[in-house]
Amino acid sequence: MNAPSAAPPLVRVQDLKVHFPTSSARHAPVVRAVDGVSFDVPRNTIVGLVGESGSGKTTTGRALLRLFAPTAGRIEFDGVDITRLTEKALLPWRRRMQIVFQDPYASLNPRMTVAEILGEALDTHQLAQQRRAARIAELLERVGLDAGHARRYPHEFSGGQRQRIGIARALAVEPAFIVADEPVSALDVSVQAQVLNLLQDLQRDLGLTMLFVAHDLAVVDYLCDEVVVMYLGRVMERGPTREVYGNPRHPYTQALLSAAPVPDPRAPRSRILLKGDIPSPVDPPSGCVFRTRCPHAVDACAQTVPPPAEAGPGHQAACLRLDALQAEPLNRTIA
Repeated sequence: MNAPSAAPPLVRVQDLKVHFPTSSARHAPVVRAVDGVSFDVPRNTIVGLVGESGSGKTTTGRALLRLFAPTAGRIEFDGVDITRLTEKALLPWRRRMQIVFQDPYASLNPRMTVAEILGEALDTHQLAQQRRAARIAELLERVGLDAGHARRYPHEFSGGQRQRIGIARALAVEPAFIVADEPVSALDVSVQAQVLNLLQDLQRDLGLTMLFVAHDLAVVDYLCDEVVVMYLGRVMERGPTREVYGNPRHPYTQALLSAAPVPDPRAPRSRILLKGDIPSPVDPPSGCVFRTRCPHAVDACAQTVPPPAEAGPGHQAACLRLDALQAEPLNRTIA
């Protein structure tokens, strides 16, 4: 875990919205994948972005890299608003922002050798042209692979090795910021630990800033300095990981943490079971989007979108009943 920096954040997201039309019709309904998200990614830290499937995590991460066009809001990278830059104007910024994809089997071109995959990024940004082979060898060794692997094709590697190649590709252009989109979810548990340790070492040694998208709360607890909890396109809670995990204030965060495995199976604990299913992002609930499943919802929750409220040092939760709940312990089962 890294100490918080007094410098301005490397990435600042303000009221970000990403909506997708359901059809080409002029007034077609839209999928509100991301619907007013705000958070910072401090320099030289790893921020975890967590939530259920369909919460908007991946869309948020890709929108920060402008892989998805924002519908509204503002994305600042190193103090510069990149929200509506043209593709040509974005090119220098793309070198500083890279992504590691979730599926190592689908993210590498099977017709290209490892040298060609890594060299493609170098060629795009015209880097290391006089020492291309040496740079590729350095990248492979940096992620724990042999330089001789450069001549092989992706199908000759295991899933963990392929993900290391994906990480090397992201590092090729010496970025400042990496979005890791569930990079270990497709890997065996034993391999997951190796890749997580690699990411942690790279972040420390290279001074990287990272947004780590995940649904595994234990992984986020192990790796991330701060955590942002999303539900149905909005931020429910955010803050230092140890503070949020140790004192969850939003009912949704409490429910997520109650479902997370614990090392000691004999430890006393009880699940908080939420009612119903996550609503459709095409027609989200009014007011607080979590209210239809929240055991503490009152009439006011249907009328007002809760703003982020202070819940501790650097810790915020978006709940109208924050003061009343006062972080109830996770010892209730809700049918």
